[in-house]
Amino acid sequence: MKKIIRISVLIGFLALVVYTVYYLYQKNQEEPLKYEIQQAFITNIIKQTVATGSVVPRKEIEIKPKISGIVEKLYVLPGDKVKKGDLIAKVRVIPNMVNLNEAESRVKRAEISLKEAELEFNRKKKLYEQKVIAAAEYQVIDLKYQNATAELKTAQDNLQLIKEGVTKDAGKITNTLVRSTIDGMVLQVPIEEGNSIIESNNFNDGTTIATVANMNEMIFKGKIDESEVGKLSEGMNLIMHIGAIENKTFEAVLEYISPKGEKENGAMQFEIKAAVQLQDSLFIRAGYSANADIVLSRKDSVLVIPESLMIFEDGKQFVEVEKSKQKFEKVEIKTGLSDGINIEILSGITTDDKLKGKVKS
Repeated sequence: MKKIIRISVLIGFLALVVYTVYYLYQKNQEEPLKYEIQQAFITNIIKQTVATGSVVPRKEIEIKPKISGIVEKLYVLPGDKVKKGDLIAKVRVIPNMVNLNEAESRVKRAEISLKEAELEFNRKKKLYEQKVIAAAEYQVIDLKYQNATAELKTAQDNLQLIKEGVTKDAGKITNTLVRSTIDGMVLQVPIEEGNSIIESNNFNDGTTIATVANMNEMIFKGKIDESEVGKLSEGMNLIMHIGAIENKTFEAVLEYISPKGEKENGAMQFEIKAAVQLQDSLFIRAGYSANADIVLSRKDSVLVIPESLMIFEDGKQFVEVEKSKQKFEKVEIKTGLSDGINIEILSGITTDDKLKGKVKS
């Protein structure tokens, strides 16, 4: 029995030795790791930050009435182009009953006063022509008659103004006709015929009848985080991407940076505005959402490598350069501008050097 156990142990030991030798042999037969070779190349480096926002007209005007009433007629629809002075709407005045009663009473009083002044004027006129009264007495009654005539005219005009919003002598000048104050395109008509509207005055913003904007001058209005706003200055170039217009970019120039931020979602945001350079072949609608890449700095036609190739040791920067087939040596480099993907090479390597990349799969 002991002999059998010894033989079993010996066989197991021999099997383990054979497996170990086989494993080491297989290990030695594995090919060493191979690395992809990359080289420095010439391109443009653009360091930028991103702002989100929308494209809006620089000049957008809300057209409001100067008189309260009912919208009797609308002359425009959204999308219509208008010139300054073109009709937008016509308003029918709904008079205030208290003011209307007072105006009617004033007309009646003026008519009575004029009738009384006219009778006295005619009587005094005959006496003056007969040289019974002096010229001074006649002039007094003549002036009274003229004043009574003017008062009736004023009372009648006031009544017509309350009833219709315009007087006969006003001609084409009337508050009941609402006109565009600028050249542009109608963006919105938020009311309908028959709606009641309120006039614009010092105490009330009034009802917006239409919104008109100059679509030939657009701006990008966006927000940027406080961590980036200190890097911006007016005059910087922007590369704008509009979500609704694919595969197209627009250039813009930064012209405004808000001096005061507003807290949004726990972060301080600052408003910026930039003048957009429009393209004749593309129509940009007001309110398109957009992202703007703000160019902080730029270098054209410089030597670069992917940042992923760099090695950092003791505050220095290195890359591994191939000296013989798949044999690499670390070389110190000096770098410049980075865009987060590629980085400028100032010294250390050339386009001829072969650099160690990632392991080949």
